[in-house]
Amino acid sequence: MTLQRHPADVPPGYPLAYEREVRLGDGRRAAIRPIVPSDAPALAAAIRSADAETLRRRFLGGSPRLTPELLTRLTTLDYKLRFALIATEATSGKGIAVARYEHVADGVAEVAVAVDPAWRRVGLATALVELLAQSALERSIHTFNASYIAENRPVTALLSLADITAPRAIGQGLAESEVELDRAGVAAAVRALDTDRTTPRRGKSAALSRDEGLGERHADVTTE
Repeated sequence: MTLQRHPADVPPGYPLAYEREVRLGDGRRAAIRPIVPSDAPALAAAIRSADAETLRRRFLGGSPRLTPELLTRLTTLDYKLRFALIATEATSGKGIAVARYEHVADGVAEVAVAVDPAWRRVGLATALVELLAQSALERSIHTFNASYIAENRPVTALLSLADITAPRAIGQGLAESEVELDRAGVAAAVRALDTDRTTPRRGKSAALSRDEGLGERHADVTTE
């Protein structure tokens, strides 16, 4: 199912400034915009067709039970304490990634990213997290929390190299880390999105997203 680059009907508070097209590390282009309620059917189709490993990393478990209530929660946002972006292939409109944050405490939000396997390792997740960080800082959120599977060695190695709170075990084979958002660094990264990329960048935001399989524990999601 294809998605519109600009939705025909947008809800109140829709942040138009977060619509943009980016060139990724391999030369392909992706269109990014905030998610809207009318994206629910496409999101449901993407979850149903996703490979088992993507679902395991994104939801930290099995495939979620796709109830109407869950789809409404995932696509109906206030764009303040709950914010999400969807990425599509620029030419076809095919959905390729979703990233979101959910406010969990004063100044803290949990971040989650899911990327189609064919679009990983080219900087897409990094771009999405950078845009999420910009939105969060504009809304008085200064810290991102990320949960991930503890045995995921690439994520663990990247986190250990970044200026991030040491990972802590949270049970059931999961770990989590926190990163303080640097306002100047985030602003520079978002400005760079308007220029062509040739290689994915590494940094605080990238360290949270390079594996492109971060999940969330606090979202209202049930698994079978």
